[in-house]
Amino acid sequence: MGLLKYAVLGAAAIYGLKYATKKRISDGKSLVDDLKAKANQCLSEVSHFSESIGHDYRQTSDLY
Repeated sequence: MGLLKYAVLGAAAIYGLKYATKKRISDGKSLVDDLKAKANQCLSEVSHFSESIGHDYRQTSDLY
């Protein structure tokens, strides 16, 4: 039974990888390409958010 479980998990992982890397007909890009393109934008947003949180924390701690 354990071997069957690992076989099913392996097949699901392979199918997921193929789905994520399959190129679309409309623009020739895949899901992974979209994630790579948006990664820099997301990192800059997170950086800005962390700076904002740090600034708010310093302002609040200075009051007390």
